[in-house]
Order: sequence, then C-alpha cells, then structure tokens
Amino acid sequence: MEEKLSWKIGKEIKEARKKMNLTQKNLAKDIDISRNYLSDIECGRYIPSVEKLLALSNKLNIDLNLFKNDVNTR
Repeated sequence: MEEKLSWKIGKEIKEARKKMNLTQKNLAKDIDISRNYLSDIECGRYIPSVEKLLALSNKLNIDLNLFKNDVNTR
C-alpha cells in the first residue's frame, strides 16, 4: 500500500529532527511555527506550505527529491 504523502513528509521530518537532537519546540521556534503545528506535520495531519517545507528541509538537511515520485503520481 502506498504511503500517504503527508505521512511520508512527516515521518522524514521527525526522523531528521531526532537525528539532530532537536526538540519540536526548538525546531518550531527556528522556523517560526508553533510546536503544535510541527507535531501535526510530523503526524501526517498537514502538509506544510512550500515556504515552511523549504525551511524544514534546509534546517534538517532533507533532500526534497525524496518526495518527487509521490508528487508526480498525483
């Protein structure tokens, strides 16, 4: 079964955040969002805006090409 894109993005963000030993509170502050919103992103409830997704990917060193195939199939 194919993973839902929002869940896949959230999973990658959470894993990268934990590898960098960042708390949700600290990461959220760094990219100017609430901790609750970051939690919702990590749980796959929301897909962040392009601006916030870029901020997250830059801060966490996530290659956005990971999601290329998921976007192209839609």
